[in-house]
Amino acid sequence: MRRLFPLAACLLLAFAAQSQGPHFSHQTIFVTDLNRSADFYEKVLQLKKIDEPFHDGKHVWFQISEHGQLHVVSGAKEDVAHDINIHLAFSVPSMEAFTRHLDLYKVKYGNWAGSSKEPQVRPDKVKQVYLQDPDGYWIEINDDKF
Repeated sequence: MRRLFPLAACLLLAFAAQSQGPHFSHQTIFVTDLNRSADFYEKVLQLKKIDEPFHDGKHVWFQISEHGQLHVVSGAKEDVAHDINIHLAFSVPSMEAFTRHLDLYKVKYGNWAGSSKEPQVRPDKVKQVYLQDPDGYWIEINDDKF
């Protein structure tokens, strides 16, 4: 019986590790101008650049959460239209401060419909605005407090 316990414990731990499911790792976007996009994500969105393993001038990586990353990769031949329903979302402590920051950079933003610069308010009282990066990828900025 004593010998079965360590085996059972190992099997239980192995099963528990497998049943946790996947964790978010990264999102990749394919861009036409790497420097333009990297500047946008670093200066406008204020994301932190992190080391990337390729060192080939075609990749810039950013930290977007504790363990999540945004990989910006050059090589797209043209900007293409993107649907607002497919977007990255970031939370900020102050919507007012962040929209002032967007105004400084002359970034166009607005509600879902694009009819107003005023943030829209979701049913759970979270304010949100939408904007596009230089390649037309949609980004939501909200003040969700989790």
